[in-house]
Amino acid sequence: MPLSRRAFIGSGVAIAALRPALAKPPRFLGPPVRAPVRLSANENPYGACPGAMTAMREACARSWRYPDEEVDELRAEIAKLHDVPAEWILVGDGSSEILKLAASAYTGSGRKLVTADPTFESCGKHAEAMGAEVVRVPLDASFAHDLPKMTAPDAGLVYLCNPNNPTASITPAARVRAFVDSAPFMVLIDEAYHHYVDSPDYESVVPLVKNHPRLIVARTFSKIYGLAGARLGYAIAQPPVIEKLAAQAAFDTVNIFAVAAGRASLADAAWAADGRRRNAATRAHVAGELARRGYSVIPSQANFIMFETRKPVKPLIAALKERGVEVGRLFPALPTHLRVTIGRPDDMERFLTAFAAVVA
Repeated sequence: MPLSRRAFIGSGVAIAALRPALAKPPRFLGPPVRAPVRLSANENPYGACPGAMTAMREACARSWRYPDEEVDELRAEIAKLHDVPAEWILVGDGSSEILKLAASAYTGSGRKLVTADPTFESCGKHAEAMGAEVVRVPLDASFAHDLPKMTAPDAGLVYLCNPNNPTASITPAARVRAFVDSAPFMVLIDEAYHHYVDSPDYESVVPLVKNHPRLIVARTFSKIYGLAGARLGYAIAQPPVIEKLAAQAAFDTVNIFAVAAGRASLADAAWAADGRRRNAATRAHVAGELARRGYSVIPSQANFIMFETRKPVKPLIAALKERGVEVGRLFPALPTHLRVTIGRPDDMERFLTAFAAVVA
């Protein structure tokens, strides 16, 4: 809207103030800065389904209430999904909380945690905080869990991440079944990346829970459902185990927004199926490009890949970050392997271009 003539010429002060600004040449700010590509945390680049977004907005009207009843409804829906009673389900603040509760309940002084190396570090860190010794067993030559070496008579808990983070590899179903059948200790199997698997050599162990009182399965809404920031996960186990895990938990750790989003996500199976399809296609393209350039890629069954760079990865990680591409951290057991989350196709092209530049 133009200034009025009176407002403009009636104020010599205003005119004087404007003159220096009008006399200055326009400042060239340069091209717009592109936002960094985040391929470091195994997040779903497509986010939550539209129904989950709507459910979270609508949950604002219920934010003054504790979420108890809604958690019960989610438990019932998860139980129906897995064909178990609701008492066999514990909902948590992401599957990270489930891992913490299991470490708290089953490890400590004199009760070791046995885990792979490398694998997701959370359970090991919690066990160490409980005063437990953590036994780290290197993966075998195929990057599967070396299960014969993961048996310890004084183990309180054995943790298997399948598919494994950071390698995106799987431990074959028959080996896992045999291990669970013979285990004299608690076994926690983390299936965070279950939905991305397409190998016939893999199967979820959820059906085994019915006949194995020492088995805990952890699942999350962070990955295929795109709810990493909302924090929602759950455990499946027999009731005495669920009760022991729950005894370690704080009250009401799950918020009402996450619960609403989780219920909506379970109702939209098509969104998860489409996310799996898109991930598989992009993953295959990136793995193929790296292989074409001479790099060895661990066969991936997750929403990330890990490959041999033939040089220490720490400088590569820093160099990629300088070029606006954030990738996974260093895993000391595999110091020349780099973990990269599968993003959208254009994100992965930026990664491939940046990686080619830093290794040139």
